[in-house]
Amino acid sequence: MAEDGKEESVATDDESDHTAADGTGSLNNTMVEEGSTLLRRMEICVAEAEKRSGKNAVNMQETFTVYLIETRPMDAVVEGRNPAPDALWRRYSEFELLRNYLIVTYPYIVVPPLPEKRAEFVWHKLSADNMDPDFVERRRVGLENFLLRVASHPVLSNDQILYHFLTEEHGWKEVVYETGFQAKADSRLRALSATFRVRNPDKRFMEMKHYSDELQSHTSQLLRARARVADRLYGVYKVHGNYGRVFSEWSAIEKEMGDGLQSAGHHMDAYAASIDDILEEEEHYADQMKEYLFYAEALRAVCRKHELTQFELEMASQDLISKKQQREELATGIVRTFSFKGMTNKLFGQEAPEQREARLKLLEELIAEGEDTVKEKTLECEEHVEKAWVDMQRFKEQKDKDLREALINYAVMQISMCKKGIQVWGNAKECFLKM
Repeated sequence: MAEDGKEESVATDDESDHTAADGTGSLNNTMVEEGSTLLRRMEICVAEAEKRSGKNAVNMQETFTVYLIETRPMDAVVEGRNPAPDALWRRYSEFELLRNYLIVTYPYIVVPPLPEKRAEFVWHKLSADNMDPDFVERRRVGLENFLLRVASHPVLSNDQILYHFLTEEHGWKEVVYETGFQAKADSRLRALSATFRVRNPDKRFMEMKHYSDELQSHTSQLLRARARVADRLYGVYKVHGNYGRVFSEWSAIEKEMGDGLQSAGHHMDAYAASIDDILEEEEHYADQMKEYLFYAEALRAVCRKHELTQFELEMASQDLISKKQQREELATGIVRTFSFKGMTNKLFGQEAPEQREARLKLLEELIAEGEDTVKEKTLECEEHVEKAWVDMQRFKEQKDKDLREALINYAVMQISMCKKGIQVWGNAKECFLKM
């Protein structure tokens, strides 16, 4: 479901502020060019997963999974050459670090989500163990989908840290931390967790934030319903094994009817056993829905960032207005609003001219700084709104296409499953007719 690298009409501004610091200057920039996505120039896949053991940061033994990333220049593939791919191993935590860097560096982008770290919305026969081979395989597919989405994004795909992640097994973490993104990440978390009210938010972003809440709600309800159906479906299929057992035992006491009963029993046994493969296939469709469950949070984060920039602009504007009012009151001697300073002047008299001039001079400096701050915040807010809205429209087109495809394929699978049930009973009928 990842994008196919189709060029988007999103202009990539000079991203020099968003790439790694001096440490990335030595990277091979032949792969990192402006104007085309990385996926058009590099074949990327997460080929396999492997369980390993080692000591963690506190020197305790732990078991973890690593994933093999293979890359190959696309021009070699197009030309028919088949060179050995470049390969390196990454842990899930390294994918998390990459995504956190992208979120902080590109706050106006709906950054693709990672697959779940631990299984959610599981039905009772599905293992919730994050080391379960089936879960690890689904996560491998999800991690590959994440890389394909990022590598096909018109902005994210040109980030040098991403290229370093894909091509340099050692040292890439140091390059990430050298960008200083962690300090920005901590500041962002504190800001986004704070409670504040915006007076004049962009209506489009408020509607999009509400939509993200609804999208998360509906997808989670759908996944819960699907898990409940899977539970019951598993039981219905497995109970058909009882038909198989009864028909097989019955066939032992019948002469004319024996062959027909035994054949019907075999069909029922096969039908009962088929549910395991069916529900395993269903999990892949469920994972596609989960991706958009997690996408909802990424969409909400972009809207929340707009609220934060708008709030900072409003606070800076309010502070500037207050400073200008203080200057006017000090210059004219007329206090328009109640203040402790005004009450003090009434009780103890006006301050000396030298003090007044010093305060006026300080206020002028603060007003000049405030005007610069308002200009800066206005520009930041306008830039975020413009870039974020473009990316949210891109996301909307992608979402509509992906969810339509996933739901159609899921419906086709359900129809196929029902046809299989009809076929099994049709075969049983033929067996009974031959008795």
